[in-house]
Amino acid sequence: MCTIRPIFYDQCSLSLTSLSDVKEGDIVFMCELKEEATYIRHHPKKIALWFAAMRHFAKELHQSGIRVRYITLNDQDNTHSFTSELERMIAAHNVTRIIVTEPSEYRLIKMVQSWQEMFSILVEVRTDDRFFCSIEEFKVWAKNKTQLRMEYFYREMRKKFNILIEDDKSPTGGEWNYDKENRKSPNNDIQPPKRIIHEQSSIVKDVLKLVKEHFSDHFGMLEPFDCAVSREQALSELDHFIEHILPYFGEYQDVMLTREPYLFHSVLSAYINLGLLLPKEICVKAEDAYRTKKAPLNAVEGFIRQILGWREFVRGIYHLHMPAYAEFNHLDANHPLPSFYWGKKTDMHCVSEAVLHTHQYAYSHHIQRLMVTGNYALIAGLDVKEVQEWYLAVYIDAYEWVEMPNTLGMALFGDGGIIASKPYAASGQYINKMSNFCKSCRYNVKETIGPNACPLNSLYWDFIERNRLKLEHNPRISMMYKTWDRFDADKQAAIKAQAADVIERMQQDRL
Repeated sequence: MCTIRPIFYDQCSLSLTSLSDVKEGDIVFMCELKEEATYIRHHPKKIALWFAAMRHFAKELHQSGIRVRYITLNDQDNTHSFTSELERMIAAHNVTRIIVTEPSEYRLIKMVQSWQEMFSILVEVRTDDRFFCSIEEFKVWAKNKTQLRMEYFYREMRKKFNILIEDDKSPTGGEWNYDKENRKSPNNDIQPPKRIIHEQSSIVKDVLKLVKEHFSDHFGMLEPFDCAVSREQALSELDHFIEHILPYFGEYQDVMLTREPYLFHSVLSAYINLGLLLPKEICVKAEDAYRTKKAPLNAVEGFIRQILGWREFVRGIYHLHMPAYAEFNHLDANHPLPSFYWGKKTDMHCVSEAVLHTHQYAYSHHIQRLMVTGNYALIAGLDVKEVQEWYLAVYIDAYEWVEMPNTLGMALFGDGGIIASKPYAASGQYINKMSNFCKSCRYNVKETIGPNACPLNSLYWDFIERNRLKLEHNPRISMMYKTWDRFDADKQAAIKAQAADVIERMQQDRL
């Protein structure tokens, strides 16, 4: 008689609740599955990170005396289905109980919920306490609220965990949010710091060969592969960020530069979402950097807000509204995803650059995701499901629970305002202000009509006009309708014709 403790690919944490009482004879079960790597055709770098981290974690568990059964991708008996592999384990051992930490994604939750009836074995599902806020706690917070806004949730989390809070319970520095100090435009003095390059273990080398063999036809470059794949390496990434990068993160966090995918961003999200780093330890270290005068408050608060505020908030929204959330399409967006999202040529330098970063690094920072690839998808009316699948596939830190609310809700306003208080639509002027992209573009950011006009300009106004019935009463963008109405009829017609031409050229791969 034994207990089996399945671990999913994003649960590489010794602190998992399902591991808190492991007994001799219990089996920790992990497996590499084509099912997980290909239900969405994930970026090769992402798949390599999964498998390498899982193998290192399994080794760590084994060295600590825990019995581990690990199924590799090339195991000749591998069925490449989690449930089928678990069934094989149950058949091979006298299993009387399954203990699992709740999965992060809805499809996996439904899978776990099917096991007890399927196997006639007791299944105990434990809360994932690696998050600040449990799913049930978020639902209690959300109950009876007409609107859910991250800012107010974030303040409550700050108070609860006493992070950047003074003895009198006021926010450190007197303000809850220092975002207004974090919007500097690019300048010639920006010199992004060097990043850590980790020495590849034999495990990593084997995994890279495996991924190259099985997934080389997926979008994205596998190598160079510089990712942290163990907790020790991830902690070194955290320490490097806190010491060398965090001081500059705040004021330049919205900046975008050609050939600079990371700038002053932490690039820790993949390790947090995988389980190699824990949100609480990161926030504690960031706050300590402020308390010891190693980083300014605007940088520290902005960084902590992403983890304690936004990350927890979108997880809560996801679990609060699934499965209906996955079907939302408030603005009826349905144009097919254009080929330049998959690396085909486009003369729009901003989009081309963001996709290039994505292809090479499985990464682009949050402003590129929101205000370049996300903004284009929003104002061009791209199909919300195709856009979500793209984001989930190509980014190394993307899991459905965090990707779907960020893409559908924040970038596409597809949930009608559950996540965001307004659609984050912008013309080329925003890109020009926050990046050097427009200097390298064949399109003219100052023109709206004509063969050289920036496509974002006409698309922006067309987006505003065609969604008027759904958006004009939104107080955060109502001024744009007043501006549109001041255009004469000829100008309005010319802008709409220009936007139609942009869409046609997009569909014909001529943009």
